[in-house]
Amino acid sequence: MEIKHIQTKKFLDSNFLLENEVAEELYHEHAKDMPIIDYHCHLPPTDLADDRQFSNLTEIWLEGDHYKWRAMRTNGVDEKYITGDATAKEKFLKWAETVPYTLCNPLYHWTHLELKRYFDISELVNTHTAEAIYHEAGTQLAHPEFSCRNILRRMNVEVVCTTDDPVDSLEHHIALKKDFEVRVLPTFRPDKAYAVENETAYANYVEALSEVTGTAVNSFDTLMAALEKRISFFHENGCRLSDHGLERLYHEKVSADEVRKIFLKVLGGHALSTEEIQKFKYAVLVELSRLYHKFGWTQQFHLGALRNNNARMMRRLGPDTGFDSIGDFSQAASLADFLNELDSTDQLAQTILYNLNPRDNEVMATMIGNFNDGSVAGKIQFGSGWWFLDQKDGMTRQMIALSNMGLLSRFVGMLTDSRSFMSYPRHEYFRRILCNLLGTDVVNGEIPYDIDLLGGMVKNICYNNAKEYFKF
Repeated sequence: MEIKHIQTKKFLDSNFLLENEVAEELYHEHAKDMPIIDYHCHLPPTDLADDRQFSNLTEIWLEGDHYKWRAMRTNGVDEKYITGDATAKEKFLKWAETVPYTLCNPLYHWTHLELKRYFDISELVNTHTAEAIYHEAGTQLAHPEFSCRNILRRMNVEVVCTTDDPVDSLEHHIALKKDFEVRVLPTFRPDKAYAVENETAYANYVEALSEVTGTAVNSFDTLMAALEKRISFFHENGCRLSDHGLERLYHEKVSADEVRKIFLKVLGGHALSTEEIQKFKYAVLVELSRLYHKFGWTQQFHLGALRNNNARMMRRLGPDTGFDSIGDFSQAASLADFLNELDSTDQLAQTILYNLNPRDNEVMATMIGNFNDGSVAGKIQFGSGWWFLDQKDGMTRQMIALSNMGLLSRFVGMLTDSRSFMSYPRHEYFRRILCNLLGTDVVNGEIPYDIDLLGGMVKNICYNNAKEYFKF
């Protein structure tokens, strides 16, 4: 067969994703070396407190990573090699077998970018290279520079905000303040405080909340008093953000007396109707949001996920194992009503809205403009492409919607939203996409080639805006 000599860019070279000289200049001179503020992630604080050293590539790379798990299942890999009892090496070899099939999926980019940035390994992952990669990475992981704390240092991470339940003791965050220069701060994630779909699980959670607060939580009023105690405790230990995972935000007319009756009903072990569930969630979220405003926090709402769709695998493996998808919930009207409820009494905290369905990008991009009031630059934010949209097309479309209908210059930028210490190159990925977006507009004559203006904008989106917005 005749081999054609076609001029192409080298895969993953220094100008990866950068399509013109302006994009290259913006990335290399203005974005590349900015510190990272990872204001939303799911890193385990215990791993940082213990300064965990990973034993092999499977532990650091595949442990808890449902992105990779989904790809492996799609590729026909048996669950034994994903979440089952296969050896660490066997699991990695099955992942390596899958990687070539992820071509054109963001996992192919992330996989090779992470290998290159952490281990300086440039080989493509496949069945032929798997053994050598597993051995080389494993040898490097034994070095002290690959401890969890040193990974954050190497990746130029300045702040990490984990995701923590209200009943968490925060013992690891407290310990980390004493001997680790990277700020590891908790984020208040009270989803279980209004998860009344399962009355038995909810009663158990209320009992745990009662115990940790020393408050007998036996009414709606004592529930909110207990949650305020935990907010105060989190605040004392550096927390300045809350986060919520919801299908959508609710706005339901419910009286104080009605919500008290709903709480007593679920605490008594009785199942609630869909209407009662939504009324209760709304009542708790409104009261929590008023508390966030009182404490000067930023509230985050991750909207639109349809979770735990596979009932059989949910029973077998539990939640957060790779059986979630984009939902098609109606967002606009109830979201506007919810934010307006808080704004009407001037109790709307700084807010970041994350959207999972790309059809709603313009809804979110225009919604934030309704509640910016001049008190803070970019008070209401349209958050970066999230979960299934955390890839080139998703991030590009989010930034284009924001730039068309808001102020991209005031955007607080990227976050990992990850459980993996290998995910920090996603900030690089985002920065390259941002610089290419701006560089392309310059080349097309749509924005001026003013490197001071553009470079300042890039630095702000990559780091400065978040530092100012969160007051870190």
